[in-house]
Amino acid sequence: MTATASLPARETTPTGTSAKVRLRGVGKSFPLNGRQVPVLAPFDFDIREGEFLCIVGPSGCGKTTLLRILADLETPSAGDVEVTRNATSEEKGKRRLNSMVFQEHGVFPWMTVRDNVAFGLKARGMGKQDRYRIAEDFIAKVGLQMFRDAYPHQLSGGMKQRVSIARAFANDPEILLMDEPFAALDEQTKLVLQAELLHIWEASRKTVVYVTHSIDEAIVLADRVLVMTNRPGRVKEVIDISEVFARPRHVEQVKSSAEYGNLFGRIWGCLREEVMAHGREMGK
Repeated sequence: MTATASLPARETTPTGTSAKVRLRGVGKSFPLNGRQVPVLAPFDFDIREGEFLCIVGPSGCGKTTLLRILADLETPSAGDVEVTRNATSEEKGKRRLNSMVFQEHGVFPWMTVRDNVAFGLKARGMGKQDRYRIAEDFIAKVGLQMFRDAYPHQLSGGMKQRVSIARAFANDPEILLMDEPFAALDEQTKLVLQAELLHIWEASRKTVVYVTHSIDEAIVLADRVLVMTNRPGRVKEVIDISEVFARPRHVEQVKSSAEYGNLFGRIWGCLREEVMAHGREMGK
């Protein structure tokens, strides 16, 4: 990986590992009071095909902005994003390149669970029987069979987020983008959903880019953890979790191991300086 000039160059994609997404010189600035404020410093990075990448960094470092650039919801101020499509030419018109799961519950209040999960498939023109068949499969995978005909106001916060995850996977995107989807949930619900997410992902091995403030969550879920600097966000370090914890993983086993504590200390060691810098910046 080539970072900015102030950081050493690092290799992101080892020999024999294909890149799904290539970021080259990607940066982003926003106008504020007549001047451009840099949020992302231009950097290079490769996201591997089929990997679960978690991004951590201090508040305001550009994590969500980067995710929105990948989702084509923001245009970078500099650089290029290159995505390698796996679908055939015929499939590309029918299959979504990416789906995004947000922190807030993105469910439609006037739709049942089944219709929420099937929404993306309906938007692509899939017939009712086929889209319901796919939706039912993912509803079962997130444990909501008894609530398929329920409406969002009848669901808990964790159940609504299960609907969002089921809809994202049902849509069969090539890349799944997740912006702190479990941040607002209680710890017990979060642990359950982390385990369910890992189980669903293991079956598909989709390329996932997952933004989180939780070091704990990053270790449990990720193949690699990308640690970003304080604003403007740069690549500070990339830590390979898969070298320590093989797949498939079980949340309780990961969190109870000595290796977990070592990884937590290593990531916090990279992150602490950046978090402190952010605090000093906010105190000015």
